[in-house]
Amino acid sequence: MSVETTLLFILAGVAVVVAIRWIADRTGLPAAALLTLIGILYAVLPGPNIELEPEVVLTLILPPLLYNAALDSSLLDIRRNLRTVISLSVVLVLVTALLIGLGFSLWVAGATMAAGVALGAAVAPPDPVAALAVGKKVGLPHNIVTLIQGEGLLNDATALTLLTVAVSAASSGHFSFGHTVLEFIVSAGGGVIAGVVVAYANRASRPIQRDPLIANAISLSTPFLAYVIAEEVHVSGVLAVVVAGLIVGHDTPRLSSGASRLQVAAVWRLVDFLLEGLVFLLIGQQLPRVIDGLSEYKTSTVVIAVSITVGVVLLLRPLFLLVTQKLPTSMHARLGGDPEENAAKRDRALNGREITALSWAGTRGVITLAAAFIIPAKTDDGAPFPDLDLLLFCAFVVVLVTLVGQGLTFAPLVRMLGLRANKSDKARQRNEARSASVRAAMDRLEEIQQDEHDDADDQAIETMRKQLNHRLERYLRRIDLLDQSDSDEVPVSPQYEAALRVRRAVIDAQREELIRWRDTAMLDDEGLRVLERELDHEERLLPDRPRA
Repeated sequence: MSVETTLLFILAGVAVVVAIRWIADRTGLPAAALLTLIGILYAVLPGPNIELEPEVVLTLILPPLLYNAALDSSLLDIRRNLRTVISLSVVLVLVTALLIGLGFSLWVAGATMAAGVALGAAVAPPDPVAALAVGKKVGLPHNIVTLIQGEGLLNDATALTLLTVAVSAASSGHFSFGHTVLEFIVSAGGGVIAGVVVAYANRASRPIQRDPLIANAISLSTPFLAYVIAEEVHVSGVLAVVVAGLIVGHDTPRLSSGASRLQVAAVWRLVDFLLEGLVFLLIGQQLPRVIDGLSEYKTSTVVIAVSITVGVVLLLRPLFLLVTQKLPTSMHARLGGDPEENAAKRDRALNGREITALSWAGTRGVITLAAAFIIPAKTDDGAPFPDLDLLLFCAFVVVLVTLVGQGLTFAPLVRMLGLRANKSDKARQRNEARSASVRAAMDRLEEIQQDEHDDADDQAIETMRKQLNHRLERYLRRIDLLDQSDSDEVPVSPQYEAALRVRRAVIDAQREELIRWRDTAMLDDEGLRVLERELDHEERLLPDRPRA
């Protein structure tokens, strides 16, 4: 394929991603499922397809996606929910892989345990992108979102580490449980250490990251550095990326400048949007490649293999979540909670509605297909890898069933379950935090006033005190309004909404006047960009509201 043709493919892909995002925003349908269906539709039409190269996905696409997800996650929330996150991302992945391996060895003619475990490792880790996109839009409670995020970050490392071990066993023909466990522990532990090392190296470089461009360059390089270092020493590169992202994300509010944070966050949003969209589009295009290799298998064999794989994936997750609730309190999966909550509420088990939502959030995606495609075509002795085409087809069916089936029905299910975040509590928490920050600023003003200063300082201090007092009064009124409301939704204040409309109208007027000055040659373009950036930052501080 020529460079021009490849460029046209990429541009067409970006156009489709943008169109689907526009449709998804207006219909509430998950973009990931829609893009996969578009990819399948394109795949069955005549013309060239782009094949998903696993090494490209694992080395160039997966690290930035995982790193950005880790940056947006909460290390503290994951630590509070660590028991459940580990239960889902390690124990459930291992059990899923072993059950599929056992099912293949017992009921699929000619299949080996190791080959089945390799498939199980590929299909075990849910890809939370589709579920989180829908869940956040419909207001899924924060704790459940945290569990889905935490599971999605760590399960990939578990699955890919297990896959490597299973492929090695299938290729060599030797399987040792003890050796497998030891290799898994070494790979996972080494990945954590590699991630910590990279995160602390990033922390050491913070003094030079005050420049937003340098900060962007280092941020974009960090996931690849973590992955390459870990893979070079033969430990889990995926886990290294996740650990580095969690630590860096936790450090960012304290150690980076405001300008750097704004620019880095904007760049990562764009990278994440384009990479995710193009990958899901490519998933659908792999259908012809997967189907081509099935001709040598009996229909009954294919049906049995698919039934075992899909059955374990769909049924084991809710069963596992239910069983963990029957264990002693110190062992069962729990929702965790905020530190301020009492112990009984914080340590409570998952209820039926939460189990249902978490079960339906187990969509599979790019990790599953990329993992399945890295299974080698040949074993160590040069023989074809056992049942490779059948394994690929089973993995694709699981992705299709979960990503499209569960993805399209997740939002209606969440609404039917009545699971909604308490927006009023979140708004109250944020306004109380804003009030506390303003009080801290006023205390600092008092300290400044006690130091030696002149009349100009007095005027500046008094002006700033008036601004802070006005801001504090606004936050306190907002808290009173929230306290008086009996609804879980954030109450609307007519005065506040009117103030927002006025501020937006004023900013629009200022921007229009600046453009008029530029158009009449009274202001050069460089000056326009500087002044417009000031207005853009002021507008960015306002909460999102639909334009009239």
